[in-house]
Amino acid sequence: MKFYSRLKSLRQEAKLSQADVAKILQCSQVGYGMYELGKRKISIEKMIVLAKLYHVSMDYIVGVSDKRNPNQSEDVEL
Repeated sequence: MKFYSRLKSLRQEAKLSQADVAKILQCSQVGYGMYELGKRKISIEKMIVLAKLYHVSMDYIVGVSDKRNPNQSEDVEL
């Protein structure tokens, strides 16, 4: 999965609009939409904000890892 597809997927899971995320990132909705389309590079600073917003690692966002948060154990006992 391309990282920009992951941005869209995370946004949709969080039930946020592009305008919502753009406001959080302090950019325009059109500008944010360009990130999701892969037509504009996103800064590290904005990537950090998104990782915190979605509670995932930056490695997950960019597609280096499929683990959302490497610090969390996947062996959860109920």
